[in-house]
Amino acid sequence: MGRAEASMPSPTPTPADNPVSATGKRRLSVIAFIDIVGYGLLMGSDEAGTVQRWMTLLDGVLRPAAQHHGGTIVKSTGDGLLLEFPSVFDAVEWGQKVQDSLSISTVAQPSDGPPLLTRIAVHVGDVIPVPNDIFGDDVNIAARLQDYAEPGGIVISEMAYELLRGAIGSRARDLGFLNLKHIERPVRAYALDPTNTRVLPARQIQGLLPSIAVLPLQNLDHDPADDYFADGIVEDIIVSLGGLSELLVISRGSTLIYRGRTPDPREVGRTLGVRYVLSGSVRRSNDKIRVSVQLNNAQSGAGLWSERMEVAPDELFDAQDRIVNRVVAGIAPSVRSAELAAALRRRPESFSAYDWTLRALDLMRRLRSETFAEARDLLERAMAEDPSFAMAVAWAARWHSVYVGQGWSDSPARDSARASELAFKAVGLDRHNSLALATYGHARSFLFHDCQTGLVYLERATTVAPNHALAWVLKSGTMSYLGEGQQAVSCAERALRLSPFDHDIFYFYTFLSLAHYASANYPDAVKWGRMAVAENPSYTACLRILAAAHIGAGDMDGAYEVGLHLLGLEPDFRLGIYGATRQPFRKAEVAELYMSHLRSAKLPE
Repeated sequence: MGRAEASMPSPTPTPADNPVSATGKRRLSVIAFIDIVGYGLLMGSDEAGTVQRWMTLLDGVLRPAAQHHGGTIVKSTGDGLLLEFPSVFDAVEWGQKVQDSLSISTVAQPSDGPPLLTRIAVHVGDVIPVPNDIFGDDVNIAARLQDYAEPGGIVISEMAYELLRGAIGSRARDLGFLNLKHIERPVRAYALDPTNTRVLPARQIQGLLPSIAVLPLQNLDHDPADDYFADGIVEDIIVSLGGLSELLVISRGSTLIYRGRTPDPREVGRTLGVRYVLSGSVRRSNDKIRVSVQLNNAQSGAGLWSERMEVAPDELFDAQDRIVNRVVAGIAPSVRSAELAAALRRRPESFSAYDWTLRALDLMRRLRSETFAEARDLLERAMAEDPSFAMAVAWAARWHSVYVGQGWSDSPARDSARASELAFKAVGLDRHNSLALATYGHARSFLFHDCQTGLVYLERATTVAPNHALAWVLKSGTMSYLGEGQQAVSCAERALRLSPFDHDIFYFYTFLSLAHYASANYPDAVKWGRMAVAENPSYTACLRILAAAHIGAGDMDGAYEVGLHLLGLEPDFRLGIYGATRQPFRKAEVAELYMSHLRSAKLPE
């Protein structure tokens, strides 16, 4: 886009010279977010080097380019920046200049490590300015749009696209309506993909096992209301493949970054560290489901096989099993038929029960208090329709566990008991159901402080499904509660390897912070805790650990700041009640030190 185009009159308002100097009055703004792709992995492997390269990029490229285009850096988000611009043209031109600079910059192509690649999102909407910050739903929309940008690319909202339509022409790729995390309504967006071929920050292919990523199926109906169905089909395939110890299967939470686009299999292989990629599409009508899938070699990009199926709704489970069998035959032919049969998830008797369960999962993953109860209602309908469907029961147990953990329950004791009851029932229905085993184990450990029983079930969960990232991260929690810090770190790191770009990555970072705290490695506990808060500042379980870790690391000011944040979200928090009910550590000396650290953070008794 040329400067002549950028100088065209724009209907977008021009922010003040200092757009965050005013307070309280809502105004229209052009918002831009930029962040580093794979920041957690880069920090985990080379913290000092990653910070140094980010600072060099900030001072050498991002800040000067923003000033040139009239932009203002509102704040740093740790691994990125929030900015405001006088027009959409300026914001997108800034983004293109940054991405083009990175493709040839020595900052982007260091000799001693993987490149720093960034994603950029641009949106137009209302903001509420306060000193040194801006707030509002439209700020959150801009932040969540980043997840759908190619590494080295830019995503713009529909409103920004309408203002740019004449300037960018056919270069914008329509992503359709996106269901953004914690955003109630779908948001339409467009991608401005990288103009140059980028080398992604490659992850080493993990171990000797055949490794695979199953990408979200494209919903060819283009109705966001049916995205849950396409996601559910993938979830079942991953669950079945994940039950085989002969394969390494990346969690669905990490492959969601590819929803809405068809990436080069080689890009997926480099990013996720896998040898194979399964992708495809689904179209649903009243009486037919059409599924098309293809398996590719992620190193060469070559297609190994493809298959198209048209089935009635009640034949979908046969189609899923056929896909799993073809994948295993192609990449792990040594798997015996009996082992494969055991790994396949138990089929529901009712397609309606299956569909209601998929709808519930879609609501649960949004983690919004206003709609969370709807997910429970759908799961109860599924259980009533098909009482033997173990996955519906297991997810209902998980629902109650999350409901208590988020602080939404008005009767934690009742909902804790219900979580345990449902998880135990699901285990009885399917003793190979890793979700049920892990949920029951975590309920016993976290909700009832019975870590020894919990550990038995968590061990079973990771044995029957060695690729289940959630099972590994929950097992990490129990190891931390028992004071086995190093084992807890190992389990959490394994979970992160299985789902390095998880949609709820804050959860993984929180458990890594917890594990390092249990190991008395307070600097690393602070590092991972701060990364978790950057991803989700409202997750109070992380804030408690982070406040204590700051004290352990000798950072009193950091602890006080986190403590104030915690009390802003949970004003009724009291150490006496917490210590008697929710304090998780079972090893006496760790529990005593933890409570002492929280008192030093000046949290109320």
